[in-house]
Amino acid sequence: MTTGPVFTFANQLTLLRMLLIPAFVLLTVYGQFGWALTVFSIAGLTDALDGLIARWTNQKSALGAWLDPAADKLLLVTTFIVLTLPNIGLVNRIPIWLTVLVISRDVGIVLTAAIVSLVSGPRAFPPSLLGKTATAWFIITCIVVMFFNWLGQPSPLVDLMIWTSLALTLGSAVDYIWRIGKELR
Repeated sequence: MTTGPVFTFANQLTLLRMLLIPAFVLLTVYGQFGWALTVFSIAGLTDALDGLIARWTNQKSALGAWLDPAADKLLLVTTFIVLTLPNIGLVNRIPIWLTVLVISRDVGIVLTAAIVSLVSGPRAFPPSLLGKTATAWFIITCIVVMFFNWLGQPSPLVDLMIWTSLALTLGSAVDYIWRIGKELR
C-alpha cells in the first residue's frame, strides 16, 4: 500500500458508490425502477473502475483496501434487502431465503476472519475466484431483477439467476470454509 493521498480518485469513486445507495433505495421504493436500475448500474461501474484505477495509477491505499469491500457489501446487502421487500410494486422479487443466505454468508465470512485473526494473529483472507464470481453474479442478478421490474413483466431468466445465485452462495461458502481450514492446518 502506498502512503500517498487518502482521497485518491479511486477512493472518491468508492465513496460515490456509497452515496448512490440511498438514491437507489428511494428510487426503488417509490417505483422509479428505470432510474433505480440506472443508479445501480452507475454504482456497479464505479465498483469495476475504482480497483482498476488504483492499480493503473499505483494509488492503492489502506483506506481503499478497507473502503472498497465495505462499499461492495453495503451496496449488495442493501440491494438484496430492497429487492426482497413486499408491497413496493415489484413484479420480480428476490426471495427472502436467498437474501438471508447471501447476508449470512457474508457475515459468516467476516466473523470467521475476525475470530481467526484474533486467535492466531492477523491474517489476510483474499477473496477466492469462486467468491469473486459469486459477487459478480449477485450484481448481474440484481440488474436482471431490476430490468424486468422496469419492464413490468416476470421472466424465467430471473428464476435462473436466483437459483444460480443460490448455488454460488453455497459453493463459495463451502470453498471459504475449506480455505480457512487449510490455512489453519
